[in-house]
Amino acid sequence: MAKILLIEDDVAFCKLLEKFLIKKTFEVTTAFSAAEAKSNIKSTEFDLIITDLRLPDYDGITLMSEIKMTHPSIPILLMTGYADVSTAVKAIKNGAADYISKPFNPEEVLLVINNALQITDDKGPLKTSFFVKSEKKEVKINPNKFVKGISKASLKLAEHIQLVSPTTMSVLIIGESGTGKEVIAKSIHENSSRKNTNFIAVDCGSIPKELASSEFFGHIKGSFTGAIQDKIGFFEAANGGTIFLDEIGNLSYENQIQLLRALQERKIKPVGSNKEIEVDIRIITATNEDLREAVKKGDFREDLYHRINEFSIHSPSLVEREEDLMLFSDFFLEKSNLELNKNIIGFSPEVMAIFQNYKWPGNLRELQNCIKRATLLSQGDFIEKAVLPIEFFLNEEKKTTVFSLSENEKETILETLHRTNNNKTEAAKLLKINRKTLYNKLKLYGIN
Repeated sequence: MAKILLIEDDVAFCKLLEKFLIKKTFEVTTAFSAAEAKSNIKSTEFDLIITDLRLPDYDGITLMSEIKMTHPSIPILLMTGYADVSTAVKAIKNGAADYISKPFNPEEVLLVINNALQITDDKGPLKTSFFVKSEKKEVKINPNKFVKGISKASLKLAEHIQLVSPTTMSVLIIGESGTGKEVIAKSIHENSSRKNTNFIAVDCGSIPKELASSEFFGHIKGSFTGAIQDKIGFFEAANGGTIFLDEIGNLSYENQIQLLRALQERKIKPVGSNKEIEVDIRIITATNEDLREAVKKGDFREDLYHRINEFSIHSPSLVEREEDLMLFSDFFLEKSNLELNKNIIGFSPEVMAIFQNYKWPGNLRELQNCIKRATLLSQGDFIEKAVLPIEFFLNEEKKTTVFSLSENEKETILETLHRTNNNKTEAAKLLKINRKTLYNKLKLYGIN
């Protein structure tokens, strides 16, 4: 199996090409900068290097020349847009094995790579051909994996996780719904001294206030109607480990008092019991609301707020992590492939453009759901625009098109039907008329 180093700062294109090469059974390492590439070359022996001609921190030809000085036998391919083909041709005279044009043609890429891997070096015979047929690659993926991004927001998040994880501090994670707050909490746990103990996640918003004491601290048989057996609560289950309380702002004032007492005393008492149980737990909480404002309004206890907020972490929205979009997309695609027994390579350029122009109000959760649905519906190697949810498509169209029936009415209706794949209900919504009016206009203009 040939080892390829892929150097490309365009994350979307890089992940697409990486997935394509992996499916063709190549072993691929990616680098988004020249500095990262140089580090990889020092630690790993590669059979082939593919680098973009234009890098943000370096010139591709200069990088190629430097690599050739230390690793003269490694063939190097340059990736370039059509406007720079002449430059790439000149680079071949200076040592490049060949070049690949963007957007890439799959058959061309395989042919160029195969030819490059068979180049004779000064030391002797041709290298073995690595031009192989597509095979399904078994992928092992952790669904709760913390994806390290390259955006400023992601780098800051990773830094904070690294700093606070080894400590015993209580952590409050603040961020919009769907930004992966539980994954952040799990990452803190896994990087702490408690990583080999229990991590208990609790959705505070789903617990009725009448049952909160029982859920948190447990109960003994017969302590109330329905208590048919002893029950261990979340705190006892997390003893020695970490408890994660999601949407803690949803707890009633009474439940906040009970929680505060447990955190202060590090002791709990199951409902109906006179026996106290000592607990050693680390608490991580999360919220999508402003708890400071809730404190001002008297809805959240100030002493509890300070108890859980020894260190706060901002969970950035997907809009804040724009540079990471295709990294997350690639991760969710791998996950969807595994769950659905599919083998989709990546996303079409059109879909990548739509993803990058969308605002993602549901953040990572919306992205994951969108990709999983698209993976299920896709029949080819790439996710195409046609398998995206209609709501997603309409949301994207609304940003670029203002529909009006005041002029060119027939043409507007035809265009709208085309954009909605002839879905008359969605077309009527987009045109801001009811279905009956739309059908009348279709009859008027003789549109089938």
